[in-house]
Amino acid sequence: MGIFSRKTTPQGTEPKSVLAQYAPQVMGENLNQLASYITPTLSRADAMKVSAVARARNLICGTGASIPMALYRKSTGQELGSPLWLEQPSLTQPRFVTLSWTIDSLMMYGVGYWEVTELYEDDGRPKRFEWVANTRVTFDLDLYNTSVNQYYVDGFPRPMSGLGSLITFQSFDEGILRRGSATIQAAIDVQKAMAIASATPFPTGVIKNTGADMTSQEIQGILGAWKRARDTRGTAFLTATLDYTPTSYSPKEMVYAESLQYLSTEIARLANVPAYMLSADMNNSMTYSNVMDERKQFFAYSLMPYLDAIAARLSMDDITAHGNEVRFEVQDTFLRTEPLERLAAIEKMLQLNLITLDQAREMEDLTPMGNNEVNNNVESDPNI
Repeated sequence: MGIFSRKTTPQGTEPKSVLAQYAPQVMGENLNQLASYITPTLSRADAMKVSAVARARNLICGTGASIPMALYRKSTGQELGSPLWLEQPSLTQPRFVTLSWTIDSLMMYGVGYWEVTELYEDDGRPKRFEWVANTRVTFDLDLYNTSVNQYYVDGFPRPMSGLGSLITFQSFDEGILRRGSATIQAAIDVQKAMAIASATPFPTGVIKNTGADMTSQEIQGILGAWKRARDTRGTAFLTATLDYTPTSYSPKEMVYAESLQYLSTEIARLANVPAYMLSADMNNSMTYSNVMDERKQFFAYSLMPYLDAIAARLSMDDITAHGNEVRFEVQDTFLRTEPLERLAAIEKMLQLNLITLDQAREMEDLTPMGNNEVNNNVESDPNI
């Protein structure tokens, strides 16, 4: 019984039940600090205020979500098309939105959640999903804190199979909010310091009175007038009994720009994104490379771990029929070669009688012409 063979269940028999969730094992070493596994010390909202984090997130999530998925047969590699839940997993939003936030969850928290909202009647496999924010999900663990016994969404328990259950996508680590919280927090602190320095362009200091003592009201009046004057003009005037002594470094002396550039490079390492993509190439020693080489590098080191985590989870038997698997069509989209390179390869395959003309046209998304015979005279054929 496959994904596309939806037959009516004979009367008097129960449909086959397929569990919609395998109770996952809790991964990682620090099992005694499970609170950070659910709610890291650094919030996602604070992390996204750092431009380098936002840039890395948008590169990974936006690019990964734009790559389509398809169903394949493992044994032959035959493409079976895209079932409903691959074309549009959620009924209420496009596939791009669902996938981008799923990759976001894997990147930030190390785990993502989909709720099963519809089931196929014949085999009980999921038909529709909804992405669930990590901050809404909690869970109970077993006696040894190694496996999940019960999931909760907004504090309400969810079934572990069937309608309303959660399926989990587990990433390759615990997520950057936990793994890189110190680095991201340092970038947040530097940005705050830069904002304060921008709001107060003149260095802070001490006004010393060498004359008669003043009352507290007089002191507050002088400080207020000093601040208001600094907001409107750069030149100051003091009487003979007052003296101003700066007590802080200027923004240039604080090397804010250099610190932020260094932290941007660290965040690039944290997110497995090439530093030059975040404009954080302080130690960049790259040689010339073309666009395709850069895309291959970005896909291999930044995108592939997250896309493989999603495709592998959707290929498990509780969602996809045994013997089939889900793949991202990266070779036909993001890593698609130049037209001249593709045509050269197609021409070579035609000369070796490996494909027909119709198959060659299909490889270039052209309508077949009804010619399924192998062409033995490629060079003189006007259709090539």
